[in-house]
Amino acid sequence: MKLRRNLTGWLYVSPLMLVLLPFFVAPLLVVAAASFFETDGFGGLLPNFTLQNYVDVLSSGLTFNLYLATVKFTFFTWFFTLIIGFFVAYFLVFHVRNQLLAIGLFLLCTVPFWTSNIIRMISWIPLLGKEGLINSALLATGLIHEPLEILLYSSVSVVIAYVHQLTIFMIVPIFNSMARIDKRVVEAALDAGASRFDIMRLIIVPMAKSGIALGSIFVISIVMGDFFVVKVMSGGGSASVVGAFYEDIGVLQYPTAAASAVLLTLVLVAVIALILRTVDIRREITR
Repeated sequence: MKLRRNLTGWLYVSPLMLVLLPFFVAPLLVVAAASFFETDGFGGLLPNFTLQNYVDVLSSGLTFNLYLATVKFTFFTWFFTLIIGFFVAYFLVFHVRNQLLAIGLFLLCTVPFWTSNIIRMISWIPLLGKEGLINSALLATGLIHEPLEILLYSSVSVVIAYVHQLTIFMIVPIFNSMARIDKRVVEAALDAGASRFDIMRLIIVPMAKSGIALGSIFVISIVMGDFFVVKVMSGGGSASVVGAFYEDIGVLQYPTAAASAVLLTLVLVAVIALILRTVDIRREITR
């Protein structure tokens, strides 16, 4: 009987395994193996085991600066998407009484994401440029006397583009978590004399932590695995870890790029594991 249950369980997960093994596990193993190979300098791999690729990456001062820049972009993007996503979801769940209207407004939040990421990113250039709409408006109102150069081709523009692209990934899971909160709990707390701040701190945030955790995982994973936004919106003035091993691939330094990819994957796994320690995602989802 136990053997039958085990076989049945494996049968249920076999379709997922058929997808994960060739399209997820196998590529990771190939990249990990390539990180221990030597290169002939012309794109070929020599199957000679070496740790020099990791030594080169970890001993480079450039690596520290790249990780520092990546962490900076990741933190600020996560912070602003969390603030915006949390309060948008809170408004839709607790302040829009008509459920149909709440769903309609929620779908309205997704409209900008029906277009290409590239188009949405490039659309910020005429807004943030020296002669863009924002600088023109500020000059017209007399708040500034010369255009702000920090708005475009800087770290500010990179974070703005990321926040614009990724806020929806924070809104959706937080909205789903808040939608499961029993409104009677909030009403009972209000009747008992609790303030709005106490309700937010003691009821809403703890009960929405699964959505916050899932949204954080989505945002952090995407930012740490991206380089195109940094490259375009910074005007080449900033770089990221992914951008560095993309350049290594461009010059056929595959083992070094593979070592960088493995290290970034380990860092990302550690960050996700730290987030998952705050909440039991499986229990929260199946609750």
